[in-house]
Amino acid sequence: MQKLSILIVEDGQSQREMLRDFLLSEGHNISEAENGKNAIKTVMGNHFDLVLLDYKMPGMDGLEVLKEIKRINPEIDVVIITAYGTIETAVEAIKVGAIDYITKPVELDELLLLVNRVAERRQLIKENELLREELGKKGITADKIIYKSPQMAEVINMTGRVAASRASVLIQGESGTGKELLARLIHQLSPRANKPIIIVNCVALHENLLESELFGHEKGAFTGATSRRIGRFEEADGGTLFLDEIGELTPTVQVKLLRFLQERELQRLGSNQNINVDVRVISATNRNLEIQVGEGSFRDDLFYRLKVVTLSLPPLRERKEDIPVLIDHFIQKYAQENKKNIKGLTAEARDLLLKYNYPGNVRELVNIMERAVVIARDEYITTTDLPFKPSLPYMDASKKAPGYLRDSLEGLEKQLIAEAMEKADDNQTKAAEILGMSERMLRYKLKKYSSKT
Repeated sequence: MQKLSILIVEDGQSQREMLRDFLLSEGHNISEAENGKNAIKTVMGNHFDLVLLDYKMPGMDGLEVLKEIKRINPEIDVVIITAYGTIETAVEAIKVGAIDYITKPVELDELLLLVNRVAERRQLIKENELLREELGKKGITADKIIYKSPQMAEVINMTGRVAASRASVLIQGESGTGKELLARLIHQLSPRANKPIIIVNCVALHENLLESELFGHEKGAFTGATSRRIGRFEEADGGTLFLDEIGELTPTVQVKLLRFLQERELQRLGSNQNINVDVRVISATNRNLEIQVGEGSFRDDLFYRLKVVTLSLPPLRERKEDIPVLIDHFIQKYAQENKKNIKGLTAEARDLLLKYNYPGNVRELVNIMERAVVIARDEYITTTDLPFKPSLPYMDASKKAPGYLRDSLEGLEKQLIAEAMEKADDNQTKAAEILGMSERMLRYKLKKYSSKT
């Protein structure tokens, strides 16, 4: 676990010393400040990964200190320490930029879990920065991997870690999420980068042709086989074979693929000769292979051979943080390609794009932005340049009861939390990831809404 540089801001000496001694015993580097002013001076003169900030202090309160710390260095993670009865203030601090909060009296086990999560996240950021440097050295531009969400940061980090191996990788995700792009990235980061990556879309080939396409055939192997043909495995020798929509393979091809993964050799159709090839297999699917295994349409032994490492690409609607950076990137890209002076979007157009759910995922967003750039008349893309329109119902606010907006927003939030909990099978950690909030914040929301029922 990465060791952090932590600043403890607490006016109570005994509390401060207790936190200091505990975190020192865990190997972290600790500094202390007894009030907000000293904390700000300390932050200005030193590097910190994490600040544990008491909310209620004489002079500057925690919210003021938090704002100033974020102004000095927005990359510092801040956790608010608050009394149980003032959780509302902690929620306000999270809106300003705190990543989480912890209540007094501080439970040391809970504090350790929180600090470990911060360390894991910062380690992930560091590894991804190194990965971007490595991509640059290989001539892979950053615009190939555009993301901001923690979900995609995890996927890209795992991609960098598995690329150097020869392990089979299974990429799961809905259509349009970027499975082929991820496969290409794995290949480009691997020692096989100077060898070919061969792409085969299993659903695009007739089942009678797929076996020959993959493994090749000898002259006379079947009607129409007028000459020998090497298959995609042999073409990819030394490199990577990407099998898209792997769930579409016929039972016969599944057996042959399993044999190759076990023995690293194949036979062309119409031949008994074994051919050894060195190929890494990356496969992808938008279907649930586990269900297919249960139904008997996909071999379980092949399934486990293919998924030595599994990378799951989340749909775009579950990583909304990526949408703004993708939008801005594609506006710039297609404006340059079409030699148009497009400076951006109107506020209404951006709002509409951020609210849309993108059933076609990134592929659909790419199409929307290219079309918008092409047909835009002005320097800013408007809602009329988008293929969908706002559909907000008319609402006469004067006829609504006081607090209507607050109650409506709370109702929507409650519904989204309920849906996330159902999707996560009541696992709060998974539900919090789906909602993009901390587990602690989710627990607070669950308690809040349960008390109102």
